[in-house]
Amino acid sequence: MQWEDILKDFIYLWAVIDPIGSIPVFMAVTAGYSKAAQRNIALRAVITAGLVLILFAVGGQVLLDELEIPLSAFQIAGGLVLFLFALTMIFGESKPEAEIEESSKVDSHQSKAVYPLAIPSIASPGAMMAIVLITDNHRFDLAQQLTATITMLVVLLITLLLLLLAGPIQKLIGASGASVVSRIGGLILASVAVDSVLSGIKTYFEL
Repeated sequence: MQWEDILKDFIYLWAVIDPIGSIPVFMAVTAGYSKAAQRNIALRAVITAGLVLILFAVGGQVLLDELEIPLSAFQIAGGLVLFLFALTMIFGESKPEAEIEESSKVDSHQSKAVYPLAIPSIASPGAMMAIVLITDNHRFDLAQQLTATITMLVVLLITLLLLLLAGPIQKLIGASGASVVSRIGGLILASVAVDSVLSGIKTYFEL
């Protein structure tokens, strides 16, 4: 796999996982907790998100094959869903605002680590689709799939580090700054989604 492809996957995964956008969600979830509890929640959330995404990387392709769904159809469907997801990031409530609201409905801090922090803040529907697309068995060999998975784990590791430094980062950029970053990520994601749809159409119709 070329460095350009690794960088493309990194940017793609960064946009769908949106680590910066998860910071305000984490701050809302862990408000009033001790530093140790905050670290525990951050670690639990990232590990949970990682396991979910790895499950999709390993099992997503198997499921598609069992249902006899061609990847091109999944690319088109996934691209459309990603595009709608991106539109909500750009024009609707930003990711931090929407998920902070959801966090107020959950009582246990252990539960909050899973929902809404791990899912859908970190392991978003867009991230689940993205990891299936970039680890497709029909287009990528085992080494390329492994590289894509490692790239995903690197993004998750950066997410963990950002969550552990959430306090200083929140003071630096503020909630509005995280919202702006989330909307920019939505714009990048919209572009990726359109490219996925066009690529799927091209493959499906053998253009």
